Amino acid sequence: MLTSERKAPLEAPFCFLGQRFWALLGLLSALWGIGIPLAAATECQAAKANDHGIVAQIFDGDTLRLSDGRIIRLVGINTPELGRDKKPPEALAQQARKLLNRLAPAGTRLGLRFDHERQDRYQRTLAHLQRTNGSNIQEQILAAGLATTLVVPPNNLNIGCYRRAEARARSQRLGIWALPRYQPRTVDSLESNDLGYRIVTGRISRIGHSRRSLWLELGSRFALRIARTDLPYFKHYRPETLLKQRVEARGWVHRRKGQLRMRIRHPAALEVEAKHPLQSTP
Repeated sequence: MLTSERKAPLEAPFCFLGQRFWALLGLLSALWGIGIPLAAATECQAAKANDHGIVAQIFDGDTLRLSDGRIIRLVGINTPELGRDKKPPEALAQQARKLLNRLAPAGTRLGLRFDHERQDRYQRTLAHLQRTNGSNIQEQILAAGLATTLVVPPNNLNIGCYRRAEARARSQRLGIWALPRYQPRTVDSLESNDLGYRIVTGRISRIGHSRRSLWLELGSRFALRIARTDLPYFKHYRPETLLKQRVEARGWVHRRKGQLRMRIRHPAALEVEAKHPLQSTP
């Protein structure tokens, strides 16, 4: 987010130089605040690209089109949604789109690093994007506080550095992390219409089993569902051991049979006591 501060005027003869100094400092601060890198350094280790493409159009903060017609979904992150079907845009959706446009304007050549899956169910190409200086675009959007990490198994490349970039932005309350919607909510404080993306906290009161899922119940009104097909991603611990533990979970809340529910697909979406990520991949 762009920020500015008013500074008291400096007395002559340093006034002119002082104004120039603060203008330059403000510009650098603004660029840093929206995640534009001041150097090519990146924590996500640059790897050899599987393919390359030229940007033709930016759709939103995590989707673009290449000149060859491919629609690219930036895998590993999720940015606020732009309005569609007469719905207003989510907060900071336009800022996320503008940042991606600054990082990869039309005509930019990008390296595409593929994950385990090449396409999603909408036939969009899934890719981690690298600029020619080696920097990772997903990491920069996360560092600006304009995206959350999103792991859709089996695609978990770069999850470690993406989570660290997100954590830094969250600790500084950058971008979306300053908004009420992205603050942790206790399950007891949720209303029946508190749907969509949420970060919730609560204590696991019961663990249930069904033919297709493992259920972590946080009281009678809220439950986390882990599909049995996703349990292999939790290989470093057994979710059954989480009884009575206080957890923080993130994902999309929906309502079914009078209960609020959230699907957990990967340990990166679940933390014990909001301190220790249950993460099975580096």
